[in-house]
Amino acid sequence: MRQWAVDEPPVPLTYPVLVDRDHVLAESYGVVNVPTTVWIDEAGRIARPPAIALADDKFKEFTRIESGAHHAALRRWVRDGTPPMTAAEIRAHADPPTDELRLARAERRLAMYLLRAGAPDLAAAHLARALELAPMDFTINRGSMPVRGLDPFGQEFFDFWQRWEDAGRPGYGAD
Repeated sequence: MRQWAVDEPPVPLTYPVLVDRDHVLAESYGVVNVPTTVWIDEAGRIARPPAIALADDKFKEFTRIESGAHHAALRRWVRDGTPPMTAAEIRAHADPPTDELRLARAERRLAMYLLRAGAPDLAAAHLARALELAPMDFTINRGSMPVRGLDPFGQEFFDFWQRWEDAGRPGYGAD
């Protein structure tokens, strides 16, 4: 992950980059993949739940999401104070994790701990269990690809994306 903060323009970066290696923020806010945007107001309340919100249309064909709607809503919020969603709309998009997903996340956290502690065989077993419990979860599946020896930008990712697409794109509630 660090190479993207170093190699991608603008270099050198003029802003902080958070690497959430333990997925604490991702799980707290319901982020399932990157890039994902969560809008948080000055009072610390979620103004718009997690959604794919791209800076440009570079990946529009792939994601089927245009950046223009996001930009327009952001401008309205900043310029006019018009919130992007009502409280009811935000609640409607809330998708609390199931018990199975909570268990899968715990298995993933344990696997990553064991991997860092030098127990790769034990880690692999717990990661396999996490993948079994939540096969469509991006954080677990794609996020673990590098430690499983898979390329998160290679064919393995595109194969996963296709399975996710065929399953109805689960996990992205806000559009």
